[in-house]
Amino acid sequence: MEQVLYSSPDNPVPENRTEGFFESHDGHRLRYAVFRSQTPVAHGTVVLLHGRSEYIEKYYETIRDLTAKGLWVATFDLRGQGGSSRLIKKRNHGHIRRFSDYERDLDTFLEKIVLPDTRLPFYLLAHSTGALIALSAAPYLATRIERMVLSAPFLGLSGQSASESVIRTVSGALCAIGLGNLPLGKIKELRFPDNLLTSDETRFERNIAVMKEHPDLVLGSPTARWLHECMKAIDRVTQPYHLFSITIPSVVIAPTRDGLVPYTTQERLSRYFRAGQLVPINGSRHEVFQERDMYRTAALAAFNAFIPGSDAESTEDVTAIGA
Repeated sequence: MEQVLYSSPDNPVPENRTEGFFESHDGHRLRYAVFRSQTPVAHGTVVLLHGRSEYIEKYYETIRDLTAKGLWVATFDLRGQGGSSRLIKKRNHGHIRRFSDYERDLDTFLEKIVLPDTRLPFYLLAHSTGALIALSAAPYLATRIERMVLSAPFLGLSGQSASESVIRTVSGALCAIGLGNLPLGKIKELRFPDNLLTSDETRFERNIAVMKEHPDLVLGSPTARWLHECMKAIDRVTQPYHLFSITIPSVVIAPTRDGLVPYTTQERLSRYFRAGQLVPINGSRHEVFQERDMYRTAALAAFNAFIPGSDAESTEDVTAIGA
């Protein structure tokens, strides 16, 4: 039998699960898993969307936190990364042909896996690129998704060797002349002292160990096409008319020391996002669910106060978490 999920002593795969692959609209094989709650009565299902270069194994700890609260978790590796089909011959390059393919994959996942095989109501937890996908798809998700929690949504770029404006110009130009498959930038070996993702060394090293043990999950530099498509999506979802069209009650968990996505872009989003509430996590870096307990606990408290909806306390109590 084909092994779908990987387990290790310091990162064991959660039990009580279903795992496998589903086929996208254009024939790609996407890896998924559904984890059932630890309680007899389920309070609903959380659809978990990852960030760029992430994979299911990275979220085992968070999945356990959610299932312990009586929630099921349904998640899949985005196309072109993790255990899902890669899109170009250079397997290590992070690529996408059209940003809308991400949205269609989410729609297919909901239709083929979530709707028939999990428990109502449905919630959405999305990180970084996953949160950008959720924002883009949100106007037509209102009949399916009850509430959304968006962690550090990918709305801009910082901490790169070139400015965002230069990255936009170069990626657009390369796509215009048919060189969208070219990678931009080089991925350096990740070392804890200079990483922008988390201040928790134990969780950082745990994730590095997974990558070393299972190199097929690892993703390198994004291609010009990936960057160009994402930048177009960012421009679209941050327009007031798009944000006004989102009616799903939402919380944006915003790490204030995010070195990859500027906190100011997340704060600016909340000005026009009438269905959204900003919850700053003061001191946290980009990957808040991989962070130190003081930050991670704050993010989980915000999540638990908001989902599952009417069963939770008011989100007014968590607006200053991390302060």
